[in-house]
Order: sequence, then structure tokens, then C-alpha cells
Amino acid sequence: MLDRFRSHWLWDWITTVDHKKIGILYAIGGGIFFVIGGIEALLMRLQLFYPDNDFIVGRTFNELLSMHGTTMIFFVAMPLLFAFMNVAVPLQIGARDVAFPFLNSLGFWLFFAGGLLMNLSWLFGGAPDSGWTNYVPIALNEYSPGTGIDYYVLGLQISGIGTTMGGLNFIATIINMRAPGMTFLRMPLFTWTSFVASALILFGFPPLTAGLFLVMFERLFGANFFDVALGGNPVIWQHLFWIFGHPEVYIVILPAFGIMSDIISTFSKKRLFGYTSMVFATLLIGFLGFMVWAHHMFTVGMGPVANSIFAIATMAIAVPTGIKVFNWLFTMWGGKITYSTAMLYAVGFIPTFVLGGVTGIMLASPPADYQYHDSYFVVAHFHYVLIGGTVFGILAGLYYWWPKMFGYKLNETLGKWNFWLFFIGFHLTFFIQHFIGLYGMPRRYFTYQAEDGITLFNQISTVGAVLMGIASIVLVVNFVVSYRNRKELAADNDPWDGRTLEWTIPSPAPEYNFAQLPRVRSLDCWWQEKMEGNKEMEPAEPLAPIHMPSSTHLPFVMTLGFFVSGLGFVFRSVEVGVLGLIVVLLTMFLRSFEQDHGYHIELDEIKKTQKGA
Repeated sequence: MLDRFRSHWLWDWITTVDHKKIGILYAIGGGIFFVIGGIEALLMRLQLFYPDNDFIVGRTFNELLSMHGTTMIFFVAMPLLFAFMNVAVPLQIGARDVAFPFLNSLGFWLFFAGGLLMNLSWLFGGAPDSGWTNYVPIALNEYSPGTGIDYYVLGLQISGIGTTMGGLNFIATIINMRAPGMTFLRMPLFTWTSFVASALILFGFPPLTAGLFLVMFERLFGANFFDVALGGNPVIWQHLFWIFGHPEVYIVILPAFGIMSDIISTFSKKRLFGYTSMVFATLLIGFLGFMVWAHHMFTVGMGPVANSIFAIATMAIAVPTGIKVFNWLFTMWGGKITYSTAMLYAVGFIPTFVLGGVTGIMLASPPADYQYHDSYFVVAHFHYVLIGGTVFGILAGLYYWWPKMFGYKLNETLGKWNFWLFFIGFHLTFFIQHFIGLYGMPRRYFTYQAEDGITLFNQISTVGAVLMGIASIVLVVNFVVSYRNRKELAADNDPWDGRTLEWTIPSPAPEYNFAQLPRVRSLDCWWQEKMEGNKEMEPAEPLAPIHMPSSTHLPFVMTLGFFVSGLGFVFRSVEVGVLGLIVVLLTMFLRSFEQDHGYHIELDEIKKTQKGA
């Protein structure tokens, strides 16, 4: 009976340490939360369709707003980018696996457990209602009684541990596991941007974790970190949150930049213009990303000197970003462009993200920010960056790497319907919100009056949101239709005439990725080999048995411990909380003394796989 269970497909996915399967799990998890977050957004827009509407009001609207923002940032944008990082980065650098397969599996399960714990708040006792930024003192017991904020604090801590593990794993993988000849300045841009984003995760998440600990101890154990009467300071939370929160923007936009760079180069049939400048622009964005957090706090009262310093740093970050935009345009200039769905998203991304960047520069001026602050103008700005940038990048990557993940392409006709509906719906939704903000409507409000003169603007915005919802349905239909027609849409090794190493191996990629590690001789190494008339990469080693890590159930068990602990602390049961942590420690202890050294894939099996490809 136990053997039958262990051979079941579900057990295989629960225990897998294969980075490609974990990437697919991240995609599924992020997709589920995308649906949840999208429904929350549509409900808010329906409430704002009419003035003085009472469809969803008060605390329920605040809960929708808080959960939508938190879900989209932490449980949609990040995991979907982690999906592509898992699928593509090891293949792009010529590695057989990631550096720490066990941590990779644990990172996914912790992300999913954190998201699940937080969304359980809808079923038990009310969701978080203090905004996605969770500002104190609103987030403390006095103003937010009940368990809603506890779900936020504990869910994000659990998820954040997993994300930090993922960042550490990719840094180690990229530094240590590149194929022979794959120098840093031969790595594809997506690998570079994933590398810098992973470094941002490593330095950005600890301040958030520290802030969440302070809120947790204040809510659960009566600490007084934020009570001014007892020597605390609520601005501490704002600093800790935004020291994480602004690098977080670059954590989710830099990999999207990398996706766009690879796609634009591939479908323009040209080497990326100014590759080296793109690499250094990426590094500079990562560096400056830690120097701009207080532009979220211009109205807090830091004073003119601090405001000026952060304004200058914010404006400076436009320079490396501008380098990237011009390099994408110059890459397309004179290229033989193929407008696949992935390329349409990439082309649509450029003007959309530029508009988001321009409004960001407007917000970087403290006197102007005093007028824009907490209005719908800010909502329009960050959605142009996060949807027009990150989500467009995710959708482009989905169409681009789908053949490598599953062995067949997505339907291009449905893909183009998906793009145009999403693109038009997006601009209808958020472009008009700049004017709603300039007319004076504050963000987070659940109603307005007819005499405010913004009814039509809000209705246009809601129609756009519905169009985006229809586009998402078309995407799901595309998944189903493409799966049913997967034989007709079957992809070979290199369906896009690609330039990088992932297109040298079968689609979908075998468990071991490369039968023989490739020898890299140039930037765009696969394109270079094809230009020289070679049908495959030169191997850097003889064909030999390949060592692979064994599947393990311990990450799932450890995550269950964290999940039980989180639920215990949410319901103020310290005993259950400690019991869950004991399960975590025991699992760590068992892992420390585990004798499993993995297994080998023998030559016969490797040759059989190669013949099948």
C-alpha cells in the first residue's frame, strides 16, 4: 500500500526536487493566487462603478484592498517570476540542477503555505484590513482587533523565509554552477537580472522580517515598539517596511527586464544592443534601489534635507532604466522582427513601462508629491510599473518558455486575443486613474459623490478591469485548447530559433538537463554555433553516468510544521505555535543525519532519452 502511494503522481510532485517541476509548481501556485487577487480587484472596481454605491463598503472594502495588494505582490508577481527563474536559469547557464535542491523545494512549499495561511483569513475571523503596507498604529490591536492582521504578519513571515531561501539558492547556483566558458559577461540578461534580484531578496527581506516580528510581538505579547506614550515610534515600521518595499519593486521588475531582453533579441534576430551597458545598468539599478525607500515617506515629516537626498537618488535611478529602454529600441531597429504573442507583450511593455517611469519621476519631486500623495494618481503610477512591467513580462515569459516547460506551444491566435484584450483593458483601467487622482479622489476610498465629476472616469476604469478579466479567461482557454491540440503544437528543441542554451536541449527538458555539459564560446552561444553551421553545442565532458538528488518529503513536513505554528499563534494558542516549531526543528534534525546521497542515471537511460528526443 505504501509503495503504491509513493509511486502516485501526486506524491511525485509533493516530494520533487527537480527545479523544472518546482518552477511549474510556482507557476500553478502563483496562478491560483492571481485568480484570487483578480477577483478581489474586480469586486472593488464594481463597488466604484456608481457614486454612493453600497455593494461593498467599510471594513469589507478595506479587507479586499489589503488582500488584493498583498496577494498580487507577494503571492503572484514573485512566485511567477520564481517559476521562470527555476525553469530557465539553470538551463541558461548550462547547469544540471540548482545548487541546493532541498532548499528549492522547501522555498516553494513555504511560499505556498504562507499564501494559504493568509487567504484562510477570509474563512476564519476576517481578513487583514490595514492596507498592503500594514501601517501602525492602524495594524495594532486597538484599531484592528481580531485575527486579520495576525494572518498577514505570520503568513508573510512564513512566505518570506521561503523567498529568502530561493534568493540564496539562485545566487549560489549562478556563481558556482555555470558551464565551462560561461563567464559572467556571457550570461543571458535574464540570468543577470535574476542574479541581481536574488541579491536584493537577500538584503531586502530581513528588514521586513524584523518589522513583522515587532508587529507580531506587539499584537500577541503586548510589546510597545510603536506606542509613542511608552517611548515607541510608529515611523519605525514605515522605515523597515520601505527599506524592503522599494527594493521589492526591483525584485519583481528586474527579472521582467531580463525576460524582455531575451525575447526582444530572439524575435528581432539580433544580438542585444549594448549588452555590457545593460549588465551594468542592472547592477546600478540594484544598488540605487536601496537608496530611495524614503520617497514613500515625503509627507511623514523627515525634513527638507532628507527629502532632497531621496528625491535626487530617485531621479538618478531613471538613468540606468533609460539605458535599458533605448537599448531595447536599438535592438529592434533594423531587425527581422517576428510578432509572436511573446514579442507583442515585449513591444507593448516598452511604452507602458516608460509611462509608469515618467509618473514615477513626477512623484519623486517632494513638492509635487505633497499633491499627488495618497491619491489615485499614485495607484495609476504603480500599476503601470507593476502590471505594465512585471505582469507583461510574466505573460511574455509564459508564451516564450511554455514549449520548454511542456513540449508544445500555446495557440498563437488565442494568444493574440489574450494580448489585445489585456493591453486595451489595462490602459482603460489605469490611464484614466491618473485623472481621477488629479481630480482629487483619494486612494483606498470605497465611495464618492456624483457631484465630484468622476463617475464616468470610474466607470471607464471598471470596464477596463472587466476586459482584463476576460483576457485572463482567454488565457485559461488557451491552456485548455493548446493541451488538447498538443500534438499539432508540438515543439522541437528550438521552436523560436533561440540564442541561448535552453534551446539546445529537448522540449520538455530531461530530468538531468544536459547529457554532457556544453562548452560556451561566446555571448549568445547557441546562435553563434548555428551561424557557424554546428547542429549542437561542443561538449565539455565525456558522456558518463549523471548524479542526481533524490526526492524527499521533508520540505513538505517542515512546511506543515510552520503552517501549524502560524495557525497556533493566529488563534493565540502559544502551545500549538510551539508544537509546530518543534515539528520544524525535528525535521531539521532528521535532515541533518539523513544518509541519502542521491542516485545515478546510467548511460543506457541517457542514450535512450537522446534517441527519443
